[in-house]
Amino acid sequence: MRVLVAEDEVRLAVLLEQSLTEAGFDVDVVGDGRAAFAAAVDVGDAAYDVLLLDWMLPGLEGLTVCRRLREAGVRTPVLMLTARSSVPDRIAGLEAGADDYLGKPFDLDELIARLRALHRRARSDELEGAVVQVGDLSLDREGRRVHRGGTEITLSAREFDILELLMSRAGRLVTRFTILDEVWDGDTDVRSNVIDVHVAALRAKIDRPFGTDTIRTLRGSGYRIDP
Repeated sequence: MRVLVAEDEVRLAVLLEQSLTEAGFDVDVVGDGRAAFAAAVDVGDAAYDVLLLDWMLPGLEGLTVCRRLREAGVRTPVLMLTARSSVPDRIAGLEAGADDYLGKPFDLDELIARLRALHRRARSDELEGAVVQVGDLSLDREGRRVHRGGTEITLSAREFDILELLMSRAGRLVTRFTILDEVWDGDTDVRSNVIDVHVAALRAKIDRPFGTDTIRTLRGSGYRIDP
């Protein structure tokens, strides 16, 4: 899961980066609201899965960043961090487009659990459609069947899950950390070649027999399927 942390308190920012990285997240940190907006509005390969915004950011406060992102059509889940605890403040945050709200001080384990929950919820929304189509490649989630044109392709369970993840995010980078988190529940080492082995097997089934090159490797980062 790729997370953008917008926090101007240096010590807290360092703590968050270390803790989230140790939890298996891919973390970027910015210290002001304008930088947060610029990074979060990028919907290309650098798109984030979850945004962690402090309310009181210099430049643009987190509430304004969240509101402007929603106005720009960015639907990335937002967890707002703030020392403000009154009901009107919480309502203001939610009405600005935040998906969750955590008051300071907070427990790191709870923060990580909330980020994972937001990611799962967003992932579930992405998977609402029963059939995903990329070019002549189609994937039926309910039937767990894959077709290239009129030809059915038999995949293993892991291969199917990897392909589903890549196709549901067509045009976006899917990092190795994301694949581990989504397909293996983080239960393997990113340094192992297990992902490479499964992707190679997947290519041998969905690409090679058809003379296509669907899955792109982004060296040192992960994979992408182009729409």
